[in-house]
Amino acid sequence: MITPFYRGKVRDLYDADPYIILVASDRLSAFDVVFHESIPDKGKILTGISCFWFNTIRKSGLHQSLNFTDHMVSSNISEFPEPYNNYQPFLDRSVLVKKTKRIDYECVVRGYLAGSGYKDYLKTGSVCGHKLPPGLALASKLPSPIFTPATKAPEGKHDENISIETMRADLGDLAIRLEDISIAIFRFASELMLREGIILCDTKFEFGLLDGNIVLIDEVLTPDSSRYWNLKTYSTGSNPPGYDKQYVRDFLENSGWNKEPPPPMLPSEVIAKTQSLYKEIESKIQSLKV
Repeated sequence: MITPFYRGKVRDLYDADPYIILVASDRLSAFDVVFHESIPDKGKILTGISCFWFNTIRKSGLHQSLNFTDHMVSSNISEFPEPYNNYQPFLDRSVLVKKTKRIDYECVVRGYLAGSGYKDYLKTGSVCGHKLPPGLALASKLPSPIFTPATKAPEGKHDENISIETMRADLGDLAIRLEDISIAIFRFASELMLREGIILCDTKFEFGLLDGNIVLIDEVLTPDSSRYWNLKTYSTGSNPPGYDKQYVRDFLENSGWNKEPPPPMLPSEVIAKTQSLYKEIESKIQSLKV
């Protein structure tokens, strides 16, 4: 019987020593709570987007110039080891990856002021130690992208924004390298997306170590790990319409839910709209001319 050794909020992990198989489900998580309803084909969409970016980043030359690699081995289930070889439930939603020692920080890069960064700015005028100009509105473009790490919290706990100095005190020079890599990937992806009329507001990366080398892991630049906005409808002062989970978050913020389990039921129209947004951003990303 094929069963995962770890079941996350939205993904399941299977042991394929010396590799791991990451399987993206259609489960939906918001505010660290998993909902009863799923988003049809969400796992396939996210897997396709992530694989596109892993391959595109490989072709960009960033691996060589910044001396890092990634964990992806194959997304073709016919190349998976037994007993997973050609296992149909994994089709189009799974990736065979290298095992690494995960670095327990979220490497977040922000190009615009939104989400928890905006809340921090309202309180302190700064985001994770970055002093920002006064008078910025929600969704304002920042003078330049900033690196705003967060702790990688245990299951059921909330990640916490921290200062770069805190991360550097723990990781030393490794933190500086992760900052450089994260910002470089963000800039590269942002420039590509703008050609399609899409703003990459912010995103998070995760990294691991393998044989002393930095490895880009997890998912990359998906609408679950990134905020994408339509340039045509973008404006400051409110949350611009996007192609990510913000649509669900906005619905939940207005629902009166206290963000603690159990979650409320999601209306069918919210599920359908979320699926259409994921499909739309997938189409725009896959059409990128690199």
